[in-house]
Amino acid sequence: MHSKLNIRPSQPQRRWLLILKRALLVVLSLLLILGADALVRMHRAEDGVPVLNYHQINDVDNNALTVKTDQFEAQMKYLADHGYHAITPAELTDAWDNGTKLPDKPVIITFDDGYMDNYKNAYPILQKYNLKATIFLISDFLDTYPNYLTWDQAAEMQQSGLIDFESHTLSHEELDKLSHEERMHQLEDSKKALEWHLQKKIEYIAYPCGDYTQEVQDDTRVAGYRAAFTVHLGYAEKDKPQYMLDRVPIFGGMSHMLERFKLRLEYAPAFVPYEDLRASLRAHGLTWLAGRINTP
Repeated sequence: MHSKLNIRPSQPQRRWLLILKRALLVVLSLLLILGADALVRMHRAEDGVPVLNYHQINDVDNNALTVKTDQFEAQMKYLADHGYHAITPAELTDAWDNGTKLPDKPVIITFDDGYMDNYKNAYPILQKYNLKATIFLISDFLDTYPNYLTWDQAAEMQQSGLIDFESHTLSHEELDKLSHEERMHQLEDSKKALEWHLQKKIEYIAYPCGDYTQEVQDDTRVAGYRAAFTVHLGYAEKDKPQYMLDRVPIFGGMSHMLERFKLRLEYAPAFVPYEDLRASLRAHGLTWLAGRINTP
């Protein structure tokens, strides 16, 4: 007779199994909560408008802010082929404030900073597909640095009727880190410079680095802006404060760009809970865990 092997776990093993089960329950519960939140956000954002956010468009810089020229063209072609209509921030807020009708499948295409490659690479593609875009300019950088636009180039682009220019402050200072006086200088004098050079009213701004506080929002309103954009993932929605409008960043990833673009364009609100959780983990120093949460 062979005695049966004793395969019962030891006390320490049972303790670790219990901890593992509880951890798995917590993870599953969190995933269910995030999934439910994602569905709710998609439903609420049915009337939201995707505001795409780009920076550089070139084939030289391999950094998180750069999209390759052929990838950018593929994305613009996708918009044109699938019935999207590019609008301006003014058309969006006119619809919200005055009831002006928006076209079917509206989208806003934005660029931050005002790089020279926006003129050399992005602009011809936008012309090819007849798509409007908005460039948020750092006004002190034009005619100053060789990798940024000149005022003549900005005037040419504006004259085409496709490119709208708005503010990205005087010198790209993070507004939430400035004193009230310094912040008003960045907000007001950028607006004045752009209006003088471009002979148009400047009513919209993209916060540098996307950072803002309630004080930043209040000062932006006082400075005469009608709305402001962040880099927080999501659609621009009517029922949200107009000085903290979400956008859809199209940067930060260098592979599967068209597939990633389509997912972000059409389902950005569903990814917001996961992006917010990842940001929260990073803020608390849990960068390794944040890195395990992947979204398109």
